Amino acid sequence: MRILLVNPNTTSRMTALIEGAAQFVACPTTEVVAKTSRMGPVSIEGYYDEAFAVPGLLVEIAEGEAAGVEAAIIACFDDTGLDAARAMASIPVLGICEAAVATAALVAQRFSIVTTLERSIMPVKGLVHRYGMTERATVRAANIPVLSLDDPSSGASNKLRSEIEKALEIDAAEAIVLGCAGMADLARHLQEEYGVPVIDGVSAAVKLAESLISLGLKTSKRGAYATPLAKSYHGILEPFAPGFAS
Repeated sequence: MRILLVNPNTTSRMTALIEGAAQFVACPTTEVVAKTSRMGPVSIEGYYDEAFAVPGLLVEIAEGEAAGVEAAIIACFDDTGLDAARAMASIPVLGICEAAVATAALVAQRFSIVTTLERSIMPVKGLVHRYGMTERATVRAANIPVLSLDDPSSGASNKLRSEIEKALEIDAAEAIVLGCAGMADLARHLQEEYGVPVIDGVSAAVKLAESLISLGLKTSKRGAYATPLAKSYHGILEPFAPGFAS
């Protein structure tokens, strides 16, 4: 099976990190096709960045579907453009936040999501509410810019660990969800260190995507995710008028 993994920001070194985490858990028969968005912000940190990341994301998913991938994963914890992508595509599309919290709920009654910046708390809380996990999940921020995660001199690792320790002590968390795709390579080491399940949304999404493909399940095209109605778009968004994927 072939699974598309899209980094909706334009930073290719983050894509390489995410791809490594996905390949680590993928079945030997699964091909992970990792792509970096070719338009949009270098990182997604808040509502404004998220809005401008969506067009590039949709292009990558449309091209991936045309090339024969069987599922797509949006590798941003904001689940950037998830609804639009599901409406556009006929293949299953997964967001890593939804995949992570669904997985955490299978192994713990209470869990804490540790994300990057303070401004990300409300968007993530909104997703937690949408996914029905408000009473089970706490959201914390480690005050880490996304692009500092792979910089050893940034102190990001210590800040992340400090917030995990607060989640375990103050929130009584039974599991930790890492709230950024850029943390994907840290989950196994942190799980060993703290002795509780630590869930990375990229890895969780890969295993769920494999399951959906094996079960022959695709996004329903009845109701909310029905194919967009044909109409004209104007200005620089003209190429994105419904039907552009074909």
